[in-house]
Amino acid sequence: MMRSTLTVLLTGLLPLAATAADKADDAARAAILKLVPQATIDSIEPAPMAGFRQVLLGGQLVYVSDDGRYLLQGKLYDAATRSDLTDVRLGKARVEKLKNVPSSQVLAFGPDKPKYKLTVFTDIDCGYCRKLHQEVAEYNKLGIEFDYLFFPRSGIDSPSYKKAVSVWCAEDKKAAFTAAKGGATPTPVTCDNPIAAQFQLGLDVGVDGTPAIYSPGGVKIGGYLPPAQMLERLQQLDGAKSGS
Repeated sequence: MMRSTLTVLLTGLLPLAATAADKADDAARAAILKLVPQATIDSIEPAPMAGFRQVLLGGQLVYVSDDGRYLLQGKLYDAATRSDLTDVRLGKARVEKLKNVPSSQVLAFGPDKPKYKLTVFTDIDCGYCRKLHQEVAEYNKLGIEFDYLFFPRSGIDSPSYKKAVSVWCAEDKKAAFTAAKGGATPTPVTCDNPIAAQFQLGLDVGVDGTPAIYSPGGVKIGGYLPPAQMLERLQQLDGAKSGS
């Protein structure tokens, strides 16, 4: 009898909880759109801290109070575990977006059995992108694979964009890519290509410079790191993941 009564009480509370959550979601959405009317909101969900929603939009994560009055932008850390909760959530979102890229649309440079596969958004004319690729053999020796996607920073139809298209449409894509990274101007050619889609994907995951390098777990490693430092960073991420 007591169990039945408790079930009825809890069932009655569920609609109230759902209503409160819906109101908080609506308040967060209204606050975002008031500040940025053209914003595209990917998701709204409870934040790890009480009284706030976390809103994912345009490759960024912001926190809005449940009443919609306060907005926080920045890193949220768990002081007990010393973990970056913002990057953990963004990493999950990035993984979801990046996993939809067909392998046929990736230029992969790696060893036969890579230990780490990094997604790298690159610009043909970016100096540090060129430096990164010039050392690709050293990264490969350390078990690191680069899965390149194109992100011409100056935008669609820019000279860098057209070079990326020419590289993609070359008979030997990887050879043309390496030559372009060495400073050669690709032979102009066009074809059906994924460059514009990859540029948009970069915007969606929050690319704000190149090279933009992401771990298998979606963590933004940042820009260029020398091979040994890159390996050390990846090992640190492994350690954090395992809790060591």
